[in-house]
Amino acid sequence: MTQLAIGKPTPLGAHYDGQGVNFTLFSAHAERVELCVFDANGQEHRYDLPGHSGDIWHGYLSG
Repeated sequence: MTQLAIGKPTPLGAHYDGQGVNFTLFSAHAERVELCVFDANGQEHRYDLPGHSGDIWHGYLSG
């Protein structure tokens, strides 16, 4: 099973770097954030964002 790396807390949003995507969002009240992505076959995959820097949640998905 694929796991998210911690990633970087900036910039906000989803950013592809040629090898994967860094996901970053702001939430002042979240206790956890779940990322939902779909593969080429339409299969759903859910991941908890592992990085938490203040009110910024982040994770990096390779591939």
